[in-house]
Amino acid sequence: MISYPNVKINLGLSVIRKRPDGFHDIETLFVPYHPIHDTLEITPSETFSITIEKDGGADWDPMTDLTVRAYNLLREDFGIPPVAIRLVKTSPVGAGLGGGSSDAAFALRMLSDMFALGLSDEALAGYAARLGSDCALFVYNRPMIGRGRGEILTPYDLRDIDYGQPGGESLPYRLEVTVPEGISVSTAAAYRGIVPALPAISIEKALEGPVEGWKDTIFNDFETTVFKAFPALAELKAGLYASGAAYASMSGSGSSVYSIVKK
Repeated sequence: MISYPNVKINLGLSVIRKRPDGFHDIETLFVPYHPIHDTLEITPSETFSITIEKDGGADWDPMTDLTVRAYNLLREDFGIPPVAIRLVKTSPVGAGLGGGSSDAAFALRMLSDMFALGLSDEALAGYAARLGSDCALFVYNRPMIGRGRGEILTPYDLRDIDYGQPGGESLPYRLEVTVPEGISVSTAAAYRGIVPALPAISIEKALEGPVEGWKDTIFNDFETTVFKAFPALAELKAGLYASGAAYASMSGSGSSVYSIVKK
């Protein structure tokens, strides 16, 4: 069984408060981005194994990969047999695009289908939320308002933007993602520079305005400190606006920067 886990961007990201459990409450619109994706293959096997193929090699222990943790969750609850996992990693790591979370969510669905577990989207999202704050998004894989740690999801109809979805070619705006080479941002370090605060207006209210006006109403709180540490990212965003972008922003805690352009 093969799937192609895609990445996401954050359209707006407000860090609202630090929670007693050490996480932060956020508000964002998650938007899947299909042109950037990994390849995930899972097959039955007599013994469990995982192979990660990545340019330059994987710089983490494959047995700690989120796909392995996803398998272990279902093995513990359902006693599923061993599998062989092959992950071809082409989505960038440390770029704020959630590639690892996507791999895990896709693995959960593939394993549920492979072993006829019959898990609903809600059940899969529950498992995904245990693996990462943005994992549950990829179970639904459509634009969703994210609150709480990011696991409290509300569907949102993003009508005018082509993010690689079927039929998106006819829409007036196109999402484009740029991943700068040689810059990887630590999420933990990015959070250390954040002063949590309520946004001036909710993300739903801000999204009601025209795309060209979002630059004045929709913000990523991480940009203030991350751009200080990596001025090249601020220059990249400014360059996207200079090239005619209707809206541009960093995704997550960086380093990827995206633009929304009128076709």
